[in-house]
Amino acid sequence: MFDYHMHSRVSFDGHDTGLALAQAAQAAGLQEICFTDHVDYDPLGHMPNMAFDTAAYSAEYDGLSLPGLKIRRGMEFGLLPDNQDQFRRDLARRNFDFVLGSIHFVDGLDVYFQEFWEGKSVFEAERRYLEQTLACVQVHDQFDVLAHLTYIAKTSAHPAPRPVPYDQHWEIVDEILRILVQKGKGLEMNTSGVDRCGGFLPTADYFRRFRELGGEIVTVGTDSHRCDRVGQYAREACDILKDIFGYVCTFENRQPIFHKV
Repeated sequence: MFDYHMHSRVSFDGHDTGLALAQAAQAAGLQEICFTDHVDYDPLGHMPNMAFDTAAYSAEYDGLSLPGLKIRRGMEFGLLPDNQDQFRRDLARRNFDFVLGSIHFVDGLDVYFQEFWEGKSVFEAERRYLEQTLACVQVHDQFDVLAHLTYIAKTSAHPAPRPVPYDQHWEIVDEILRILVQKGKGLEMNTSGVDRCGGFLPTADYFRRFRELGGEIVTVGTDSHRCDRVGQYAREACDILKDIFGYVCTFENRQPIFHKV
């Protein structure tokens, strides 16, 4: 099993040490993990610094090893329609094995909080989030895998948490998936929605469609910010991807490795 989306205390919202998280992964029987700490920027400058410190990152992970556990170093970059230059600067900080691209801000607002949701129905909020996602994947080429495509489903301000239904948004979702395929990018099955909105982020039907459109690269991540979530529902996610693809991917030096499961 694999967990390719983890945040230690290096992330602004992380809590535990890299060692503690790695030990939790080892205890959960994981074969390989990747730390993907946040590099996010608030477009309106209201939030405090959300980009990890490179020296702190290197000190936390570069000497970290545990027997029987492969540890990779990655990052999660917050995509905006106009921050490609910033992305290039952050990629130059050091060598990474893996880079997630994610969307947390829409129209200058963090979708996790109430301000974004005001005046919108659930459908309207979902659609606006997907529109921003489409705008970002159209202009960004530097990430490896799109993280939690339906992230908005688990946000704390969601008035009626639910998995984002593919059949209600299929036109725009298909556009997003086609671009990922065209650019050779992957799709993450993020497990953090299972106990927050009742489904993976995104759900299995998105992955079946990704496969139909020619998608090949798929990863599993828990989005763990604490030890108790490391590896959570990873086995179930791997089983779903086994049925659809027959494999799950990991990365080394930004290149995918396909593991038959």
